[in-house]
Amino acid sequence: MKKALTVRNILAVASVLELLTGVALIAVPDLVIRLLLGEGEAGLGPALGRFLGIALLALGLACWPNRLGESVRPPGFRAMLAYNGLIAIYLAFLGAAEHIGGPLLWPAVAFHAVVALLLLLWPSRSAQ
Repeated sequence: MKKALTVRNILAVASVLELLTGVALIAVPDLVIRLLLGEGEAGLGPALGRFLGIALLALGLACWPNRLGESVRPPGFRAMLAYNGLIAIYLAFLGAAEHIGGPLLWPAVAFHAVVALLLLLWPSRSAQ
C-alpha cells in the first residue's frame, strides 16, 4: 500500500535522519565531519559553530508558541523548515564558496533543500 506524502511524514523522516546524525556526531565526530566536510575537526571551528547556531535557532523556533488564529501545523514545523532551509544554504556555501566538502556534502545539501521545499510548499490545511 502506498502511503500519502504528508507534512508529518516529511517531519518524521527528517527528524530520524537528524537524530541519527546527532548520535553519530556524538559517537564519532571526526568521521562524520570528514564525510560531510572532507576535513577533520581541526580548523573547522567556525563552520561547526554555525551548525550549532542553526540548530539552536531551529530549537528556539520549535519552542515559540503559536498565536491564536494561526494555521495549525505539527509541532516542530517551523523549526524543521528553518533548520533544513538554512543548513542547505550553509552547506552549499561551504562547498561552492569555501571549497570545503566530503563525499556526503552535496547529497546532504540536496536532502535538506528538498525537505525545506516540501515543507515550504505544503498547504497549512493539509498539515494534519
